[in-house]
Amino acid sequence: MKVIVLGAGVIGTTTAYYLAKAGHQVTVIEREAGPALETSFANAGQISPGYSTPWAAPDIPMKVAKWMFMRHAPLVIRPGAAVKAAPWLLAMLRNCTKARYVVNKGRMVRLAEYSRDCLRQLRADTGIEYDHRSLGTLQLFRTEKQVDDVAKDLRVLEADGVPFEMLDRNGCVRVEPGLAGSRDKIVGGLRLPDDETGDCFKFTNALAEIARGLGVQFRTGVTIERLATEGGRIRSAVTSAGEFEADAFVAALGSYTPAMLKTLGLRIPVIPVKGYSITVPIVDEAKAPVSTVMDETYKTGITRLGDRIRVGGTAEIAGFNLDLPRNRRETLELSVNDLFTGAGDLSQAQFWTGLRPMTPDSTPIVGGTTRYPNLYINTGHGTLGWTMACGSGRVLADIISGIKPEIETADLALSRYGA
Repeated sequence: MKVIVLGAGVIGTTTAYYLAKAGHQVTVIEREAGPALETSFANAGQISPGYSTPWAAPDIPMKVAKWMFMRHAPLVIRPGAAVKAAPWLLAMLRNCTKARYVVNKGRMVRLAEYSRDCLRQLRADTGIEYDHRSLGTLQLFRTEKQVDDVAKDLRVLEADGVPFEMLDRNGCVRVEPGLAGSRDKIVGGLRLPDDETGDCFKFTNALAEIARGLGVQFRTGVTIERLATEGGRIRSAVTSAGEFEADAFVAALGSYTPAMLKTLGLRIPVIPVKGYSITVPIVDEAKAPVSTVMDETYKTGITRLGDRIRVGGTAEIAGFNLDLPRNRRETLELSVNDLFTGAGDLSQAQFWTGLRPMTPDSTPIVGGTTRYPNLYINTGHGTLGWTMACGSGRVLADIISGIKPEIETADLALSRYGA
């Protein structure tokens, strides 16, 4: 079957790889000069299935009200963008119940766990290198209330059979010796030993090369103008480089997917949520993290990537704005310097921003569409695109190939929104 994948981020590239492995003829169309140059370029770097947690939680409305008055708030909603995002925000609020939280987290963890298994198999099959480590994630708590609040997550982890351990401050320092200097600032942590880390940009580009070896064509620097239909199916992708016809089409355009599919009468409940990162060169190995530390207070992820520290976090509902305000950088610098003082040279940090595609229930949209039987969607992964990429790509390749996926996928499709 001839398949066109729209988008060459980590989601589109993994999808193309698995489709090619399944024997399909695949073309990837990407507007940038190469793979992973937008949202996949400098994310937090962690592959954290156990930390797959919905934004929509019972305590979020109260927290958002509190964050409005904080300088280093983990979530910022710009007024102008809030008006446009109002339907999405209301849908998210409807998911802020205990019952919906359990359902949403359960399916997120299911996909994320499967994705990690797929990544491990891919690594074994190909020998791909991307500054990866398999040393777990430590969710760090600075207050007793944060420890108490994690109880709801532990029940879901237990139900899904995800290994974890609760640590006191000494236990946190044992697994992350670089925290020794900030021991008195923490009260404990939740460790997820099976989580991994790695450079998403390096991975995506290395996988693109492997995919090319399987026959995948990457058409970069090509703008997708629209999808043309005929007889209730997608006939072609109309682009700046001409018209590309295929048997099946995969929309993996991240936050730009809704605009592309809106002209087809499809409503995709995904909005861009702006995230930031800094990449800091390590100057003192003994003070640096060995894996990923999630700072629960500032909602940042501090990850070791080779000889660098990647600090990712904060979230802004700001439309498609890509500016780099100084105060967002300060939040990331504050978090890493407070916990790993002296580990990196902050004066040499590279500051970056990207738009993460978020659904109101935090679960990605992976599957076919009922209106167009040859159109498939793979987007809406939010902050977990790197974590869920391989599983999402494998699942969608199986669906397109007519193979029953190894995990339940019915609740991942667009149809869950009644579309």
